[in-house]
Amino acid sequence: MIIMDPPRKGSDEKFLSSVLSRKPNQIIYISCDPETLARDILYLKDKYQVTFVQPVDMFPFTNHVETVVALSLKK
Repeated sequence: MIIMDPPRKGSDEKFLSSVLSRKPNQIIYISCDPETLARDILYLKDKYQVTFVQPVDMFPFTNHVETVVALSLKK
């Protein structure tokens, strides 16, 4: 399992490529930016499927929402 919590700019291609080469059974991705989350999931989508999504409002009265996403290796 890999747990990812990248900065707002998301993960870079080098890191995502490394994740794909290691082929963990599960990835937990914690994101503070839905745009970079979507971009990074698109990079992983050929080998991983999204199995769970949970938004978490850690900063009430702001427009910032964290999102926890679980991905599983496709069989």
